[in-house]
Amino acid sequence: MTIRLHWFLPTTGDGRTIVERFHANRSLGPAAARKPGIDYLAQVARAAEQLGFEGVLTPTGTWCEDAWLTTAALIRETTTLKYLVAFRPGVISPTLAAQMAGTYQRISDGRLLLNIVTGGDSVEQRRFGDFHDHDARYARTDEFLSIVRGVWSGEPFDFAGEHLSVEGATAIAPPDPLPDIYFGGSSPAALPVAARHANVYLTWGEPPAQVAEKIAKVRALAGDREIRFGIRLHTISRDTSEEAWREAQKLLDALDPAQVRKAQEQLAASESEGQRRMVALHGGAHGGDAHSLEIYPNLWAGVGLVRGGAGTALVGSHKEVAERIAEYHAIGIEEFIFSGYPHLEEAYWFGEGVRPLLVV
Repeated sequence: MTIRLHWFLPTTGDGRTIVERFHANRSLGPAAARKPGIDYLAQVARAAEQLGFEGVLTPTGTWCEDAWLTTAALIRETTTLKYLVAFRPGVISPTLAAQMAGTYQRISDGRLLLNIVTGGDSVEQRRFGDFHDHDARYARTDEFLSIVRGVWSGEPFDFAGEHLSVEGATAIAPPDPLPDIYFGGSSPAALPVAARHANVYLTWGEPPAQVAEKIAKVRALAGDREIRFGIRLHTISRDTSEEAWREAQKLLDALDPAQVRKAQEQLAASESEGQRRMVALHGGAHGGDAHSLEIYPNLWAGVGLVRGGAGTALVGSHKEVAERIAEYHAIGIEEFIFSGYPHLEEAYWFGEGVRPLLVV
């Protein structure tokens, strides 16, 4: 089992502090110092490719630029980098999504990966006109992915479900190769869908024991079906552990207490089980010392004080970060999606400092 590394495109903006606009929530933090223009994102993408990352995850939501359009504009800025495009299955036709994936694969020479984001925040979902509840959203995602794979079969496809139906669904040609489907979700409604459809099951950065428990559940549900596992983390890696923790402290010191309180109130209202698990790692409080948020050796929960979604970072020397990656790898994690503030500089710290220590 090899290690596959991915980076992140900051399509909501970037900076030297935690850029924390997320999902439906707007807290009190400053605007991103670096706008997510195509020239800056191209810098990040080219750096990721040069440093040996396989792909870059691009988020979805009303709080960031559209992932399909942004990454399509970046295809010719790179030559081998894959684009892990996040999108919400409840706000687009499954036949159209299947067609878009086929077109994307042809114009990118096979560099598309798909990240299915069912959505755990009703406020954000309603912005898109989606009024399904949490469990119904996952049931609809199940039907959506069944239709997408049916369209990719190359034959007219019929499907009649509770939420979605199509007759004779086709596209001009299936994607070649078929893009891997990445899927996250921690709730009882999410895990069976992941087991049926995902090529890669993604989790946010919980401590290894919790991640191992989740892997075991998905493997049991998947049965004989082959599935890989990935994790989403931030990273602060430096030549020494002391340097890395000083950087973490700078990020923490830049957070206003009122900003943290408002963000935590909004995050607590999320319907996402994964988000609940992220919040539970730190409880929304800290003692002002970055080390007070170290929830496992080198695993720091400070990002999650204000940022929704992935809220933990690997913090330490290059060797320490590599050791934690090896620990996650040993329990079954094959794919790692990293990010850091700012994304351009942190890509180099990781790519030049940590990656040479890994067996990839």
